[in-house]
Amino acid sequence: MKFSVFQLSRIGGREKNEDRMGYCYTRESGLFLLADGMGGHPDGEIAAQLALESMSAFYQKNATPRIADPRQFMEDAILGAHRHVLAYATKRSMIDTPRTTLVAVLVQDSKAIFTHCGDSRAYLVRNNELVTRTRDHSYLEQQNAGIIKLEMVNRNVLFTCLGSPTRPIFDISEPLPLRQGDKVLLCSDGLWGALDDDVIVLKLGLRPVSDAIPELVDLAIHRGGERCDNTTAIALEWETPNTGDSSGSISTDSISEGVFATTIQGTHNEQDMHGIEELDDAAIERSIAEINEAIRRTAERKKQ
Repeated sequence: MKFSVFQLSRIGGREKNEDRMGYCYTRESGLFLLADGMGGHPDGEIAAQLALESMSAFYQKNATPRIADPRQFMEDAILGAHRHVLAYATKRSMIDTPRTTLVAVLVQDSKAIFTHCGDSRAYLVRNNELVTRTRDHSYLEQQNAGIIKLEMVNRNVLFTCLGSPTRPIFDISEPLPLRQGDKVLLCSDGLWGALDDDVIVLKLGLRPVSDAIPELVDLAIHRGGERCDNTTAIALEWETPNTGDSSGSISTDSISEGVFATTIQGTHNEQDMHGIEELDDAAIERSIAEINEAIRRTAERKKQ
């Protein structure tokens, strides 16, 4: 397995960067991740980081060195990330929960399978043309697809995310065969919100990912102006075996079977992570009920 990868994140015009990204791989598979902590809720950057740490740890546990059932892995991994964020809020008795979007791609057997929750996107570009991209979990995307009809729609309003007191809605794609030269982009809305899909596809299709990603991020920051959002992107170019060496490429052929490599570094202490796996669905449901009750009481006090 061989691929080239490049990642970049800029804070833009915000006070802090709530985006997180990274990737991990074994001899036979790779997992690429991006999360965008949601403003308007506390600790968005922590929610994004916890989501990446949770999915990376779950991947390390299950990629031995390949994932036996990619679709089931994606479902279990994204729900596990959701539980980690909820458990973080529960341990701290937070009235409002941290929240984040997430998009991920698992590459294995020369195929890619995507999952996402929220409006962080994945694009697959082949021969300078868009093969597919994820559909945002927003009311605007639903209206554009003809699923709903509303008079006024704010593109920033999402109907699902990780960390919400309700069960997240997420999509998992069918495995898509990869060809030599295919490019996969994961990005936050700071990038796609400032750039049309045609621009993203053109830049990504014509340039190596190490050149295309800085150009796209710089262009999005420029067009976003002084108040532009955090802008983050991670992209890989797929290279089939025996195609010659490429600058900046990663080959997993020489990796031993039990080796796991990752760019996702844990930033939380053991107290943050310890015991989270032990919280079952019933315990989390009780915590969610307590959070909702606290929110209801706070709203009632404001009315008085």
